[in-house]
Amino acid sequence: MSTIVAIWRIALSSSRTGRHRMRTRPFRLRIGRRRTHQQPEEATVAQGQQVRARRVYEDPERGDGTRVLVDRIWPRGLSKEKAALDEWCKAVAPSTALRRWYGHDPEKFAEFGRRYRAELRDAEHTEALRHLRELAGKRTLTLLTSTRECEISAAAVLTDILGD
Repeated sequence: MSTIVAIWRIALSSSRTGRHRMRTRPFRLRIGRRRTHQQPEEATVAQGQQVRARRVYEDPERGDGTRVLVDRIWPRGLSKEKAALDEWCKAVAPSTALRRWYGHDPEKFAEFGRRYRAELRDAEHTEALRHLRELAGKRTLTLLTSTRECEISAAAVLTDILGD
């Protein structure tokens, strides 16, 4: 295994003088064979597909696999880097009319799920759903949503559909 030593610079500012100075620090970059052992999470994924829903505002976890945002609207106050997405699948999101009607009212969730499943039968949604099924077949699929309660969101309905 070979090692490369590189130098990176940090800009430091002095609060008294307002002047900047540079400081260099070495770090080691090891190049060689990758470790091939699997973590237990990855081993269970290989045995069967796993689809789950999470909030996009939560930090990514090691077992997330492919992270796909399934909201039509980008989450407020979240940068692309912090989201750590693999894809943004707007086409699978519920229509604006359905989303506004639902308003994340827990009492309307059953009816929302029925109407959303009906929407998923049209051509645009069907293609997007097929794509999500392909992603789920390869490795763990994490459907991300910006809603506060993932259990009563469109991501939960999609998780139920893709889990079948």
